[in-house]
Amino acid sequence: MSTITETRAAIAGEEFSRVAFTDESLELLRKLWGIHGPLMFHQSGGCCDGSSPMCYPAGEFRTGGSDILLGVLSLDDGAGGKLGDIDFWMSKEQFEYWKHTKLTVDVVVGRGSGFSVEAPEGKRFLIRSEIIEFPQS
Repeated sequence: MSTITETRAAIAGEEFSRVAFTDESLELLRKLWGIHGPLMFHQSGGCCDGSSPMCYPAGEFRTGGSDILLGVLSLDDGAGGKLGDIDFWMSKEQFEYWKHTKLTVDVVVGRGSGFSVEAPEGKRFLIRSEIIEFPQS
């Protein structure tokens, strides 16, 4: 079974992680970082591939007042060296539906959206969610 790496809390007043990543997703992120440099995620919601987490080169997807930063992943190179941080954003509208949910980013074989950088790798990111009660801040 895969281990889970938690993100740092990013919502003001919260001290717990809302987003985690599987070992398989970290392995793919290391490869993508080597190809594209710093990365970011955005979860917009909606139908089709819009409900999958989208991975972009950092800054390629513009975030603003309609988005919320849920967590920050400190990505290492797998040998103890630090590569950098990966922000995980979600639209505020989608967050209203998912605010009681812990999100885990995983990877499966198959092609996702052409807009997400993992598409050419024959794999796609997906969210595994679990409804939980978060500690009161």
